[in-house]
Amino acid sequence: MKKLFGIVAMVVLSAGAVEYYVDSAAGDDAAAGTSPQAAWRSLAKVNAAELRPGDVVRFKRGGLWRGSLVPRSGEPGAPVTYTSYGTGTKPILQQSVDRSRPEDWFELKPGFWSTRVATPKLYEAVWAPRADDECGPSFQEGMKGTLRKMSEEGGAPFWRVTCTGEGARRGPHLIQVWGPKMANFPGGVVLKMQVRASKPFPFRGVRLMQGSYPWTGSHAGDLLRRDQLVGAEWREVSVLLTEIKGAKLTADPCFHLAIGDVLPVGGTFDFRILGAWRAEVDPTVSIPADVGIFICDHGARWGVKKWRNPDWDVPKTPKWEKSVRMENDLDFCYDPDDMRVVVKFPRNPGEAFKSIELAMTRHVVNENGRHDVVYDGLWVRYGAAHGFGGGSTRNITIRNCDICWIGGGLQFWRRDEKTGKVLYPVRFGNGIEFWGNCAGNLVERNRLWEVYDAALTNQGRNDDETDVTWRDNVIWNSEYSFEYWNAKLTRNIRFEHNTCVDAGSGWAHEQRPDPNGAHLMYYSNRAATTNFVVRDNIFCRATEWTCRSALDWRYGLLHSRNLVWNEGDVPTMRWKEGKDRRLYPWTDYVKELQMDLDSVFAEPQFVDPAKRDYRLKPGSPGYTLASDGGPVGARNMPGLDGDQSAP
Repeated sequence: MKKLFGIVAMVVLSAGAVEYYVDSAAGDDAAAGTSPQAAWRSLAKVNAAELRPGDVVRFKRGGLWRGSLVPRSGEPGAPVTYTSYGTGTKPILQQSVDRSRPEDWFELKPGFWSTRVATPKLYEAVWAPRADDECGPSFQEGMKGTLRKMSEEGGAPFWRVTCTGEGARRGPHLIQVWGPKMANFPGGVVLKMQVRASKPFPFRGVRLMQGSYPWTGSHAGDLLRRDQLVGAEWREVSVLLTEIKGAKLTADPCFHLAIGDVLPVGGTFDFRILGAWRAEVDPTVSIPADVGIFICDHGARWGVKKWRNPDWDVPKTPKWEKSVRMENDLDFCYDPDDMRVVVKFPRNPGEAFKSIELAMTRHVVNENGRHDVVYDGLWVRYGAAHGFGGGSTRNITIRNCDICWIGGGLQFWRRDEKTGKVLYPVRFGNGIEFWGNCAGNLVERNRLWEVYDAALTNQGRNDDETDVTWRDNVIWNSEYSFEYWNAKLTRNIRFEHNTCVDAGSGWAHEQRPDPNGAHLMYYSNRAATTNFVVRDNIFCRATEWTCRSALDWRYGLLHSRNLVWNEGDVPTMRWKEGKDRRLYPWTDYVKELQMDLDSVFAEPQFVDPAKRDYRLKPGSPGYTLASDGGPVGARNMPGLDGDQSAP
């Protein structure tokens, strides 16, 4: 049902279903949540709620929530729905940290500014070592070793772990050390240790856990600095332990250290625990995940991401050498060791811009494994992974949403399969992605812009992708409008009545290692494919090509009644790869490949493209081209009823 500005979306409730309300400004997580006057406040409360099939969660318009929405599944005919209430702009969900204030930055060196680094304040000691403290080892999966208390001249006693035999498997649990009891700790504690090892490895952190089933933990923590490798010489490290909320222990917790599989046979790891102190630290200071987009004044300007990795031998090519040099204003990098961002700029960025949002590499909506969920009327933005992400989904509906400024975060460092050598970083990020197995999903009447990779995609390596419909969406300034590939089974995919404009013209294009602006990106589809329909769409302007396909799977693919336009000598199709690669202009593409035989190559005349009104004017090419004799492109166009947010 169409939603009008200022009117609550009509949702038919199942018997016994409950409507919940969330207000980011005036809500209270201790409230019932069942009326606007008793609304919840936080995304954490929504994620923790035991929602049932048919329940509806309404976010207040004009509100903003930071973090990931993790939905609950419904059942066929009774989905769990996430939507809105009230008046104003769509409720905003975003995965960014706000660093807009001058005090959020300090000058690291002339012309380079850093976000603040979290430094805990230490108070009284809460634990001290004793001479009779004992530690015990746990060797798993066939791993063998010893743990002995040692001493050396002029030094305090320490414990030595020695690996004497490798197990058949790998993993972080293979060598574990259990230590003295550490009970009744406050919410925040800094634990100090001295460590050394015969082979350098990154320290994994510490937990306080009860030493019997169900192995419940009271505290968990990581190093204050993540770059602290354990080396051959003694080194003092500090671990910030924070309380695990809601943990129910049946015994006092003990020191627990997971060494894993890092020690070779004959290798040793030495440690001594120096003590623990009550600590306070502002958890909002650190930036805990890679930052993919540096967004100034909500997109008026943006940064260019650079890379730092001490294990990367940067290839001597202009592309990669440029990727590590911070030469221009707003070049930035993420420092994972101190969990901060460093940017090149002539003055304090917090004084130069009204707003600075740093998009972290996490999904804004993480729907992995979910089914029977409806999202209606949300504004999903500022996340450096996916807007909507997750695998193995079914019966998902996403409608009337705005998705923008998505992607660009670090997915992984590509390594040589034989040597393990770091080769290069891989960035990623799609607006709406159905990864792996998916079935019965509908995406309609959304607007998507400024996406690092694909605005819309269903993709997988060896999966079943069936009955997915993409219709009436408007897309601009994304590297790809639609991406698809698979290697097992694909059936009944319909991409119809979408308006796709200016592929490759967004923030990401110039900073990609592989500029690849295209509306349809098929890559290498090896799946048994039937009834894959691309029909009644507008594909207007792309920087590289309209469509790219590495393999020939025309037996299962229909392109029909689309309006296509490119300027200059931009080809319509990049066809196949290697010695068989061809770049086809429109006429040759239609003639040689026999695709889009009833489509038109002409420039669309939009009503008001400056205001993103991409309706076709009467008389424009494509105005009577669609299968039903009407206009191609998005129908009932989003953004024109006052219900959408400004781009």
